[in-house]
Amino acid sequence: MIYCGIDWAEKTHDVALVDDTGQLVAKRHITDDATGYKILLDLLAEFGDSAENPIPVAIETSRGLLVAVLRTGKRKVFAINPMAAARYRDRHSVSRKKSDPGDALVLANILRTDMHAHRPLPQDSDLARAVAVLARAQQDATWNRQQISNQLRSLLREYYPSALAAADGWKNGLCRPEVRELLRAAPTPTHAARLTRTQLQAALKRAGRQRRIEADAERLREVFRAEWAHQPTLVEDALGKQMLALLIQLEAACTAADQLAEAVEEAFPQHPDAEIILSFPGLGLQLGARVLAEIGDDRQRFADARGLKAYAGSSPITRASGKKSSITRRWVKNDRLNHAGYLWAFSSITASAGAKAHYRRRRDQGDWHAAAQRNLFNRLIGQLYHCLQHGHRFEEAIAFPTASDLVVAA
Repeated sequence: MIYCGIDWAEKTHDVALVDDTGQLVAKRHITDDATGYKILLDLLAEFGDSAENPIPVAIETSRGLLVAVLRTGKRKVFAINPMAAARYRDRHSVSRKKSDPGDALVLANILRTDMHAHRPLPQDSDLARAVAVLARAQQDATWNRQQISNQLRSLLREYYPSALAAADGWKNGLCRPEVRELLRAAPTPTHAARLTRTQLQAALKRAGRQRRIEADAERLREVFRAEWAHQPTLVEDALGKQMLALLIQLEAACTAADQLAEAVEEAFPQHPDAEIILSFPGLGLQLGARVLAEIGDDRQRFADARGLKAYAGSSPITRASGKKSSITRRWVKNDRLNHAGYLWAFSSITASAGAKAHYRRRRDQGDWHAAAQRNLFNRLIGQLYHCLQHGHRFEEAIAFPTASDLVVAA
């Protein structure tokens, strides 16, 4: 049996092959291009790699063209956490020496000794991986939009509080196209106070508004012409130019988030698991796509529901040593899935009577809001695992049976 370890880098990679005894049988230094990939595949084939019996590979990343090339066929590719690889390195040397060829050798030996303790990359379908790309990109764009919006809000507080007062009357605040159009038309409070009703109505129409234009224009005129504190004229003009530069970034982030959201809404319903995922209370197209993106559609990825709960960070972790024992939340988890789970649980409270009753019961037992929602998410994701494994849709009566239902069942 031959095992392969690859120390991944940006431009070049180090490859090491070891046998059952841990003896280094081959090593190469390849480039990150088609030529380097061919050298790697030829090297694996030289030592017995075939479609029926591929050589397993350990690497410290789960993405990239190199991983895509290695995942062709039935080959098992193991993405080893760099922190775990560093601990394995200490097993072979206490001098803390490090080199790229040495790291490749360590990765190969990880498979030789502890392959049973690591899971290969899941065999998700191409559609599921495409949904994952779009859902994660949309999530990143949403986070980026919120970050820039917070920066803009902080800047407006310094010299333009009337703009914040005008945005408070609308949902999504500074991210709305009406607010962005008004800030572009009046970058300073002095300019805003000079806007007429006609100019305000024109700005709202340019932003796409079709209703309540006259009423909103009158409200904005009153807000902008009220008494507000002002910075010195030169300072105010400079802050206005800084705001316009930040506004360009916010518009780009809003456009990216909206376009990616449309792409997710187009791709996610095509997946066979979408019907089951969307049957759960609190899950819509965007949130359901994020859940699918992180759990995938490989039914063998998780051994049981407990593994999925631990991966999502919803189940607690116990630390026991001697007479001391503590139960705490998980800090090592899939942050994207955990964030989606928080939103899922929050939405399900209003979408499902059983979820709301479960949440209230946890609060009555002393849980704080976050702990109660995490417990609800833990239950929901366990039910999702069961439904996906058996091809069932969510049923409220089975997921959250009432006391009378339990008595009848008994």
